[in-house]
Amino acid sequence: MAKQYDVLFRLLLIGDSGVGKTCLLCRFTDNEFHPSHISTIGVDFKMKTIEVDGIKVRIQIWDTAGQERYQTITKQYYRRAQGIFLVYDITSERSYQHIMKWASDVDEYAPDGVQKILIGNKADEEQKRQVGKNQGLKLAEEYGMDFFETSACTNYNIKESFTRLTELVLMAHKRELEGLRMSSADELNLAELENDGSKSNGMENSSKSCWC
Repeated sequence: MAKQYDVLFRLLLIGDSGVGKTCLLCRFTDNEFHPSHISTIGVDFKMKTIEVDGIKVRIQIWDTAGQERYQTITKQYYRRAQGIFLVYDITSERSYQHIMKWASDVDEYAPDGVQKILIGNKADEEQKRQVGKNQGLKLAEEYGMDFFETSACTNYNIKESFTRLTELVLMAHKRELEGLRMSSADELNLAELENDGSKSNGMENSSKSCWC
């Protein structure tokens, strides 16, 4: 049976409880929206395959619980993530302020090369907005992240944000592979030089013994 994808990446959704992480995940993977749902217990995940630059990318998306009591469990998943969504709710100033804590956790527990995107969810609830779009843009700029406002309810910017993070991870993956290839080539060249040097020394020694 032919392999149905070229590369597998792990993405992680983090943020306060109630910001809509599960709704984002369900909208992207199943194109479904459930306004009433039970808060995630621990960690859950879904899979989806998308094509980026002609490459079939299988993404494993982990949905983490935002409650404090589950964070010992969820932090274990940071180390395996290649891409992370930091999610807040535009109708909750508190969830926006907590992004600094989540970003600090990423710095502490995630790999150095992890790619990150800031998400301001529930953009459809404009009448309840507590966090301006410019605030989100400014915070994302401070952390060197891309920024999207999204709505799982209306499907606004869902595909765009997930595709963008996948693109960033893929680009980082290509850079890493290129770096490994260059490192291997350098090691091979060094080995060849050392080998040539040994041959040269051997010839010199042989020449000397002939003249003795």
